[in-house]
Amino acid sequence: MNAKNTILTLALAALAPASFAAQKVADLSVTSQSAPAIAMAQPSAAAVMPSADLRLEALGMGDMIRITVFRNPELTTEARVNERGGVLFPLVGEVPVAGLTPAQAAQRIGDKLRAGRYVVNPEVTVSAMQVNSRQVSVLGNVVKPGRYPIDSTNMRLTDFLASAGGIAPTGSERVTILTNRNGRAEKLEVDVAEIFRSGDLSRNVSLEPGDTIFVERAPMVYVYGEVQKGGSYRLEPNMTVMQAIAMGGGITPRGTDRGIKISRPDGNGGTRRIDVGLTDRVRPDDVIQVQESLF
Repeated sequence: MNAKNTILTLALAALAPASFAAQKVADLSVTSQSAPAIAMAQPSAAAVMPSADLRLEALGMGDMIRITVFRNPELTTEARVNERGGVLFPLVGEVPVAGLTPAQAAQRIGDKLRAGRYVVNPEVTVSAMQVNSRQVSVLGNVVKPGRYPIDSTNMRLTDFLASAGGIAPTGSERVTILTNRNGRAEKLEVDVAEIFRSGDLSRNVSLEPGDTIFVERAPMVYVYGEVQKGGSYRLEPNMTVMQAIAMGGGITPRGTDRGIKISRPDGNGGTRRIDVGLTDRVRPDDVIQVQESLF
């Protein structure tokens, strides 16, 4: 019995490593099969990203578009989206395009050409020539007042100020925005310069079709008397009398920096005349008079 037990023990010892290795192979097999299943369960980056908002690219009534069909120049058409939201196109008649992007409109026209067997595998391109259905008005003291189209790349306050040539020299850095959201009119004032000074881009608001930007006239100060160039000048923050006179070219040889007077609005429709020094601050609508030297 002792000899048989010894032989059995040795046989089990020899088989043990093989069994252990087999178990490891089985574990690895399960792991390798489970990994792809886990990876597929994870949502891709594209799946979790929100779909792009194409509303600002959509065609609307009044828009002028150009339609071309590759290798069919005779079908090239320039048309206006009518009040029914459609355009007239050769062979297929009126095609509804309002609310579609140019790419979607091209696809719809191509489908109609293909369905009617007018063109084999048509390659249609639609481009917006003039956007009239979604515009923002820029008024007041800008270089080029007017109405400008809004799209996915031109939708923020500074975008439209740039389209209008920027704020004019007489314009204020504080602009007023009039909006109408869901039938509710709102008024918003934004300091454009402060956006760049503070880096707070939340004030660079997004606009929607029908919004209006109005740039008010900047506060002015007036300089006359014995200065090189009398006139009206933009009032800068914390401007002093000396700085205002410097904008007017400085005092002439006949003038003096003593006895400078300011005529200042009193808030009741009148003015009051006060004596000031060169370091005194000026206020909006101040009229600075530089006196002639008596000696």
